[in-house]
Amino acid sequence: MVGAQLRDTAQELAAVLWREHTVYRERSGGMVIRGEHVRRWISLAPAGGRDEILVRAGRILDGGTTAPARSEAVVPLSAGTGVLAATCRRLLADAAADAGRRAPDREAAGRPRGSRKSAKSARRNGRGRHTGFGSWVILVCVAGVIALFAYSSAMHG
Repeated sequence: MVGAQLRDTAQELAAVLWREHTVYRERSGGMVIRGEHVRRWISLAPAGGRDEILVRAGRILDGGTTAPARSEAVVPLSAGTGVLAATCRRLLADAAADAGRRAPDREAAGRPRGSRKSAKSARRNGRGRHTGFGSWVILVCVAGVIALFAYSSAMHG
């Protein structure tokens, strides 16, 4: 009963939210509405209460994979499509705002975080890149093998 009602609700909600959409059942029994053109998804799943559904919203990443849900809410199933659609729009707006805050600046995407000037001055002051302890151990071992080979060649010569 709940599965059929959830599927019908998802179909109605998808038609209200987006003209282009895909509705399918999750492995867990919930329903997913994908809006590829807006790069967002909505998931409807049974919640703890009898007449409640858990609504989650998130983004669709490049390549079609889905990012984890950024926001969620519990809504009574009897509230109707209008209330459910308003809740979904709020969650989608939250997901879009969160994606906007986390997206890197287009200009800075190809550059490292720090400026070149600060990296150069850090190296000059001795705080930049350095040879680690493990690298020194490897260098000493290689030098020891070369010295042993030279000694052995000189003795047996």
